[in-house]
Amino acid sequence: MNILIVDDHPLFRHALIQAVRYNLPQASISETASVAELYQRLETGAEPDLVLLDLHLPGASGFSALVHVRSQFPTIPIIVVSAHEEANIIQRSIAHGAMGYIPKSAPPANIGEAIKAVLEGDIWLPPNLAHHPNDPRAASETELADKIQSLTPQQFRVLMMVAEGLLNKQIAYELDVSEATIKAHVTAIFRKLGVQNRTQAVLAIGALTIEEPKF
Repeated sequence: MNILIVDDHPLFRHALIQAVRYNLPQASISETASVAELYQRLETGAEPDLVLLDLHLPGASGFSALVHVRSQFPTIPIIVVSAHEEANIIQRSIAHGAMGYIPKSAPPANIGEAIKAVLEGDIWLPPNLAHHPNDPRAASETELADKIQSLTPQQFRVLMMVAEGLLNKQIAYELDVSEATIKAHVTAIFRKLGVQNRTQAVLAIGALTIEEPKF
């Protein structure tokens, strides 16, 4: 069993690795700290049996990484592991393709329960979510999620860099390609998202953003 942990906080990655090993000592665990590293691992290595994914990652915006990775690798189950404990965030994560949701405050036993349930094909949610009403945003975001799913992995990377405010020249440098290639990607992104310019593209994906958790 191969489990991939994706989180940009080294201390929490270490804690999560220990929790997984405690519950599943036979598992092989690997780790990455960004969306770029995640895609590199998925595109060049063997597919993991399960991905534990944080929502706040370098190279992503809100639910965008979950939506896109789920579409590109539909056979890999994903459990979101996040500091957010709001019911609406949990419901929206499931609506966007997660098979489970583990709050970072959850005890180690819950982590084991969630992983085992998801590997058996079930959806695992925190016990205290049962009586919360559904969040209407989960349904309203479906159209946007479908558009993001239509992007290629490289187009998704470019879109996230556009959202960060990088210019075409800067994106080309970061991705080691020509500026003309980036312009072609941006044109394709605008067409797939149904927008006319960079500002509209950023506003469009804004629907998938999440407020930072308050500690």
